[in-house]
Amino acid sequence: MTAGELDYTRKRCHETWSRKRMKFAERAQQLRPSLTLAISAKARDLQQQGEDVCSLSTGEPDFATPSFICRAAEEAMGAGHTRYGPAAGEPALREAIANKLQQDNKLTYGPGEIMVSNGAKQALYTLFQVLLDPGDEVILPAPYWLSYPPMVHLAGGRSVIVPTRQEENHQLGATALAAAITPRTRLLVLNSPTNPTGTVYPEQALAELASVLRQHPQVAVVSDEIYEYILYDHNRHVSFGAVAPDLAERTFVVNGFSKNWAMTGWRLGYLAGPQPVLGKAVALQSQSTSNVCSFVQYGGLAALNGSRECVHTMVAAFAQRRRLVLQAMASMEHVHGLEPQGAFYAFLNIAATKLGSVVFCERLLAEAGVAIVPGAAFGDDHTVRLSFATDMATLKHGLERLQTFLTGL
Repeated sequence: MTAGELDYTRKRCHETWSRKRMKFAERAQQLRPSLTLAISAKARDLQQQGEDVCSLSTGEPDFATPSFICRAAEEAMGAGHTRYGPAAGEPALREAIANKLQQDNKLTYGPGEIMVSNGAKQALYTLFQVLLDPGDEVILPAPYWLSYPPMVHLAGGRSVIVPTRQEENHQLGATALAAAITPRTRLLVLNSPTNPTGTVYPEQALAELASVLRQHPQVAVVSDEIYEYILYDHNRHVSFGAVAPDLAERTFVVNGFSKNWAMTGWRLGYLAGPQPVLGKAVALQSQSTSNVCSFVQYGGLAALNGSRECVHTMVAAFAQRRRLVLQAMASMEHVHGLEPQGAFYAFLNIAATKLGSVVFCERLLAEAGVAIVPGAAFGDDHTVRLSFATDMATLKHGLERLQTFLTGL
């Protein structure tokens, strides 16, 4: 039997076995891959095939991880930090995170109230798993980060989507929050600076949300602060917990190192919150991924204890790219959007094109060689998300092609 015949036989046997015996769980049948990762992968495939593609899809800084962070991880490997570690994370890193939360965010957490995770995404996933029972509701202001609803679903919960308006800077208001809460509401997820809109919640807006939550003691808050240092103009990041310290027993902070230190591939994040819940989260992590890669955590420790000059340099570059995006937006036909206050995305309303966001993005990639993300993934099919976390040349060419594409519609 030739190699080709053997491969064919194996494939047929696998298909027959799958039809007869394989049964997927209900939650698996509804799963779809991350659309941003899928689009980025498609753009890379086209580039590898020789196609001229400008990818403005991925929320990943194009900078190298700062060298002092890499050296710290290398030194940790040399020192023997290559073995199993505590499920909650290295004590030195948890202490450094506690210090950072106190100094930068005015939040008081002890090391025992912090869990180091394999990225901020795993911190969110784990928290939903330990807090949600089947049928519990989670309020998600839309547009939302596309992974929130699948993670809620995998925990047995139900996403309650509350649309926000561009005219109100895509901020969830107190009235809308109050109307969305039911006896089954368990969590409110807040993300500031926000992916995909770039909205930054001011202190007053957070205070108004807190006033509503005080009337509903069964509702906890998840504050996703992964973009906290990527801010523009005079915008300032404020942690929800600092505005409402009386709600500390039901407030959780999720953060990580991916965006601010260009450490996306390191998969290093953390969760902070009341110890009874954190204890359960650590127990779940111990049964799923054990501990986070030991020497990677020493890179995170170096990031927290080192100079922030590298962060400031990256943010300055993002600000320059943002100006280029805003200049291009001002002259584009058929689209409009707000100036991003933080993060590194432009969220464009394409309703005037009469195209759905998926069709728009498919045509843009096929006809103009530009990859961006459909707003349908974020809960708004009249929009698209453009990332400016890429080099200026790619961004400039991508914007020119987008402008030409829009003119031709």
